[in-house]
Amino acid sequence: MEMLSQSAPFASLWSALTFIVPFLVVMTAIVFFHELGHFAVARFFGVHVDSFSIGFGREITGWTDRHGTRWKIGWLPLGGYVKFVDDENAASAPAQGQEQAHPGAFHTKPLWQRALIVAAGPFANFILAIAIFTGLYSMAGVPVMEPVVSQVMENSPAARAGIRPGDRIIAIDGEHIDSFLDISRIVALRPGRTVTVRIRRHGAPVTVRATLGTREAPDGIGGKVKIGFLGVTHEARGGVRFEKKSLPAALALGARSTWNIVSGTMTYLKEMIVGRQSTEQLAGPIRIAQISQKAAETSWLALVQLAAVLSVSIGLINLFPIPMLDGGHLLYYGIEAVRGKPLSESAQEVGFRIGMALVLALMLVATFNDVMHLFTRE
Repeated sequence: MEMLSQSAPFASLWSALTFIVPFLVVMTAIVFFHELGHFAVARFFGVHVDSFSIGFGREITGWTDRHGTRWKIGWLPLGGYVKFVDDENAASAPAQGQEQAHPGAFHTKPLWQRALIVAAGPFANFILAIAIFTGLYSMAGVPVMEPVVSQVMENSPAARAGIRPGDRIIAIDGEHIDSFLDISRIVALRPGRTVTVRIRRHGAPVTVRATLGTREAPDGIGGKVKIGFLGVTHEARGGVRFEKKSLPAALALGARSTWNIVSGTMTYLKEMIVGRQSTEQLAGPIRIAQISQKAAETSWLALVQLAAVLSVSIGLINLFPIPMLDGGHLLYYGIEAVRGKPLSESAQEVGFRIGMALVLALMLVATFNDVMHLFTRE
């Protein structure tokens, strides 16, 4: 019994490490590439970067390069920033005074250069995702399951639509189907929706309309999520086959996978706005850490794939036209391009405060969901 009591703290420590470390590894890599995008384009246009930080708060460690940029790691590892010489703070608010006369000042650069510097962060996230998917598809392969219906469940949406065993599903709502896995992905995002299903039956094209059902499915970390279902199954004899792709083919598939994540996210947000989806699916750091832990326990490939998915999500979120985010800066630049001059400092300040409120509200909802999920999961 004494041995058990002594080992309990170590077990708790190990459990905490397996929970936190995968999350920090994934998020640090994503944040690093995001900020590297800003940094690389800024330096290309001659903007002086004061600091490149992974994490916020007091510096734990760092160094200064030959260009005078301080590379550092902050004690709070949830995020990061690139600070230019004329920034007032990490949110890139312009400093007042003589610093703006610095030859490497960001806010004195042409509008198109500033826009490219801001957009480079999110697009670096998309490039990272495409690179990860490309590597996975070329080295590990792509799961292949022919999109041919083996069985149609009784009284299912597929049965009511007239889909039959042997039908090959070639498109759903205009999205091309390469694998049976594509059917699950597309249908899951459309619970309760009526979709157009194009099939090939005995070599002839057939188009049907199906109103998808709604069911709850495990989210992988003990909770439930509402998804759509069609009611068709596929018998994969010998299991799922993995087919390695050439580099050009893997690159094309990687770009398509990245676009599918963007499209799926936008579909979910639209469904949430019109009330067809719940905000309960919005996840914060706690649930993302749980998902990272599960992925790490599955395999390193699963963790790398999760990094690609999260990289796309973070890049997309940062493009939302909310002041404080990169998309908010781009919104201001768009207004400046139309007006021929930037918004007044007071108007920008109001926008940043509204943006801060929106971001905090989103974080509160996501954190609330995480906490409720901890207490309600099975």
